[in-house]
Amino acid sequence: MKIYQNPSEEELKKILTRPFLEQVDLHAIVEEIFDQVALNGDEALKQLTQKFDFASLENLEVTEQEINLASDNLDETLKIAIKEAYKNIYLFHEKQVEEPNKIETTPGVICWRKSVGIEKVGLYIPGGSAPLFSTILMLAIPAKIAKCKEIILCTPCDSSSAVNPAILFTAKLCGITRIFKLGGIQAIAAMTLGTESVPAVYKIFGPGNQYVTAAKLYAQKFKVAIDMPAGPSEVMVVCDENANEKYVASDLLAQAEHGADSQVILVCTNLEKAEKIKRELEIQLNDLPRKKQASLALENSAAIVTSKENIISIVNSYAPEHLILNTNFNESLIDKISNAGSVFIGQYTPESAGDYASGTNHTLPTNGYVKQYSGVSLDSFVKKITFQEISKEGLLNLGKTIEIMASAEGLEAHKNAVSIRLKDL
Repeated sequence: MKIYQNPSEEELKKILTRPFLEQVDLHAIVEEIFDQVALNGDEALKQLTQKFDFASLENLEVTEQEINLASDNLDETLKIAIKEAYKNIYLFHEKQVEEPNKIETTPGVICWRKSVGIEKVGLYIPGGSAPLFSTILMLAIPAKIAKCKEIILCTPCDSSSAVNPAILFTAKLCGITRIFKLGGIQAIAAMTLGTESVPAVYKIFGPGNQYVTAAKLYAQKFKVAIDMPAGPSEVMVVCDENANEKYVASDLLAQAEHGADSQVILVCTNLEKAEKIKRELEIQLNDLPRKKQASLALENSAAIVTSKENIISIVNSYAPEHLILNTNFNESLIDKISNAGSVFIGQYTPESAGDYASGTNHTLPTNGYVKQYSGVSLDSFVKKITFQEISKEGLLNLGKTIEIMASAEGLEAHKNAVSIRLKDL
């Protein structure tokens, strides 16, 4: 990680540029796989799973026996941890439920809004070297609270056609029983188009690599919504000379280990502290099982030494997915933050807490999209429907206003819909 001291505005733009992996022609690949799934359904999904995951599938759907066996065999301490996280995440999201609030805007005119769960949703959960069973909690819990009627889950299997047992246990805990052994583009295509086995859904949630992300964006052409644009994970840590360098280094590495395309940015008010953090990074890095991934991510990362006054402009310009504040002046920064996915305040608040068990949702926009998108919440799984009811008194009070405005827009039928009623009153 290179340290930059008081970089100029132009230098900052270059420093804060996200890593860009060489792109293959993703659109052509996505389109081809969608076409195969549209044409051949389940058979295409089986062939694609054989090709990309080296697994021969007789049935795409995980059986009840497989789910129960995984739950029985999973380490008990992990089960307890998952249940504790479930409790906290459920509590945080349950409090987001909005009850209809009837507003009398004019005497006799009552308006209100009601949240209705999206009927059919699909959850994509990455597998592989880092099976993200925690993401099931982040997606399935609000989906259940929102009362979505149909929730399906797709996750890749290994070459023996087995799904990670922690994924199956967590899905069962959340009440998700329809699980399909599908990963990559083909999983998104199946949930978008529907096949003999996999139901089509109205909205798709979940993180993934560049192929999954491209497939989700393509799914929107078929009138299927997605949670948000998302890419590689990232964190920005803001600290001063009082920060514990071991804590800061551990927070940076926690994101760096996601993969080579992740990015971590340190913003520090003290050069000596930044140098200590850099040395600590090297020490902790050597002990990581995912040292290779973290090392590559650190090549895309940087430490910026700047004044206290410049911090907020750097934060809001970069718009990090995760923002950690580890200074003696955190309170003076909080209200000025306008662009961040999730904020972690104080030296005892690691970003890992939000990833797993504190209660907030870890499914967040990346790549600067927090400037216009929020992270996943209960709202992500509901639609808001407005209602209104007008009495005779209400129409008498409001009718003239409607007639004047409709007439001014040249929409006489709109005006007449009111005028006809007023004549009867």
